[in-house]
Amino acid sequence: MSVADERALALQAWAVDWLGRERPDLVPAGDLSTVSGDASFRRYFRLPLAEGSRLPISRGSLIAVDAPPEKENSRPFVAIARALRAHGVHVPEVIAADFGLGFMLLEDFGDSLLRPALTESTVDALYTRSMQTLLHVLACEAVPGYELPLYDRKRLIDEMGLLRDWFIPRYLGMSLNTEQQAVLENAFVTIADAVTKQPQVFVHRDYHSRNLMLLADGEIGVIDFQDAVSGPITYDLASLLRDAYVVWPQAQVEAWVKQFAALLREEGRLSAADEAAFPRWFDWMGAQRHLKVVGIFARLSIRDGKHGYLNDIPVVFNYLLAEIQPYPELHALFELLRTVILPAYLEKQPAARVVLGHWVA
Repeated sequence: MSVADERALALQAWAVDWLGRERPDLVPAGDLSTVSGDASFRRYFRLPLAEGSRLPISRGSLIAVDAPPEKENSRPFVAIARALRAHGVHVPEVIAADFGLGFMLLEDFGDSLLRPALTESTVDALYTRSMQTLLHVLACEAVPGYELPLYDRKRLIDEMGLLRDWFIPRYLGMSLNTEQQAVLENAFVTIADAVTKQPQVFVHRDYHSRNLMLLADGEIGVIDFQDAVSGPITYDLASLLRDAYVVWPQAQVEAWVKQFAALLREEGRLSAADEAAFPRWFDWMGAQRHLKVVGIFARLSIRDGKHGYLNDIPVVFNYLLAEIQPYPELHALFELLRTVILPAYLEKQPAARVVLGHWVA
């Protein structure tokens, strides 16, 4: 039996024991079934409950989480979940948590992710609801019992460095010369210095269509928030509107950006000058995020054997080039990506030309 299977059996035994002692109103009615894993070491299972169990919402199951404590710290998840719920954000209720074992029981939000529900006819209403939910997320400026890490200049620069350390040398097999390396380093500093000047708020860090759910009552549910930080106000909006897993017309994205800036202004979170600067903030934050994500997707493949994320690199690279092209301060980075790194990538992945071919010099 594998270690993973042993942990799943131990998770089930723990859940049955805990519920029997602490929540006799919630009666297990079967074995765990796998729901999903994610880019981390966490795994999610569904635990069916007997008919008549009193649940937080009208589902006949709970979600059981295996988060090995030597690899995952579940304390931030629990603290952040409680804080977000206090700010009106629909996140799963934490029923039970054993930090030593790395096990949790959560409210079951079901299987209706936002991503499959997004169509040309539904996206405007669903993104409007998602942006309204994001306003509640941003309002969670403190987490009792846990200090949100700062998304500071060093961290932003280090994240962008994943492209330099993983995508370029280890995925593409390229070596940059001294001048090219300097272009990257200067761009990283320029971008980090700019985005750290934005208002600092609660940042989910992965607020996109595969971490948002459509609940039975029509509300937007939010999951996968355990890596939250305090950082730039546009970060989560960039995650939502320039999603690696779904693409919308640029004019539509620009309209949503202005809509969200107006909502922030109405709440007194932006000045008139900030509202005018908001589209630029959004582009620069998107550039930081997408430099990082290209590196992360390469690392997930090379280090962790999770190769499916490589299929999403073309969309992310396309976003990145479009975000930096308009800004003279990032011209050297744009040219390096377009004329040196992009051709090497297309040579390795010719099929990506469908998405990226229009950038080829």
